[in-house]
Amino acid sequence: MNGTIPKVGFVSLGCPKATVDSEHILTRLRAEGYLISGSYQDSDLVIVNTCGFIDSAVEESLDAIGEALAENGKVIVTGCLGAKGDVVRQAHPKVLAVTGPHAADEVMAAVHRHLPKPHDPHADLVPAQGIRLTPKHYAYLKISEGCNHRCTFCIIPSLRGPLVSRPVGDVMGEAQSLVNAGVKELLVISQDTSAYGVDVKYRTGFWGGKPLKTRMTELAGALGGLGAWVRLHYVYPYPHVDEAIPLMAEGVILP
Repeated sequence: MNGTIPKVGFVSLGCPKATVDSEHILTRLRAEGYLISGSYQDSDLVIVNTCGFIDSAVEESLDAIGEALAENGKVIVTGCLGAKGDVVRQAHPKVLAVTGPHAADEVMAAVHRHLPKPHDPHADLVPAQGIRLTPKHYAYLKISEGCNHRCTFCIIPSLRGPLVSRPVGDVMGEAQSLVNAGVKELLVISQDTSAYGVDVKYRTGFWGGKPLKTRMTELAGALGGLGAWVRLHYVYPYPHVDEAIPLMAEGVILP
């Protein structure tokens, strides 16, 4: 172990949704007192967040795992390729652990097994907006995970599971923390942004003591009131998508 404070290296691959997963894990690591290292040699272990969407992404992920094993020797694998654990294990049987996507708890448990945390968590070790991999002026805001569709050309549902929408109050709270920290543009992401809230039947949540529907249009309007640019990604055709056009025309969200 390098010094008295354990150090973790991190490799983040894949789409913006995977980047958010990486940010959550990095935030948890820092909250528990781990240091984040920028090199394999200076790390006590390495986490590789993989992509498994297309063949070239699988190859890149397996290469990254192999490089981390060769340079460091202690590797935890997470992310979409981790959902195909047998693929990772067959190629690299010496990895310490393999988890699927959006599995911060499982990743942290694996870290604790192989690199015990230095002390109890203290929230003041990390800023309110968490650890971000993006530049200071923009941030990804993930509002849901998974997808309910089973398009024959897409592997995402089998990797990331069915639609699970985040509580609208949690989304708004994270967005407000980001804006307070100086973020100028919120990039709203998910597997299927238009479907936000379908799984909870557009249930009404609360933000700032006021009711707010768990639905893309209402969320976009509320985000637009925070004082930052709001850009919607992964918006697919649903009848209510037309309701976002007036918000764009009025400058509430970006076109």
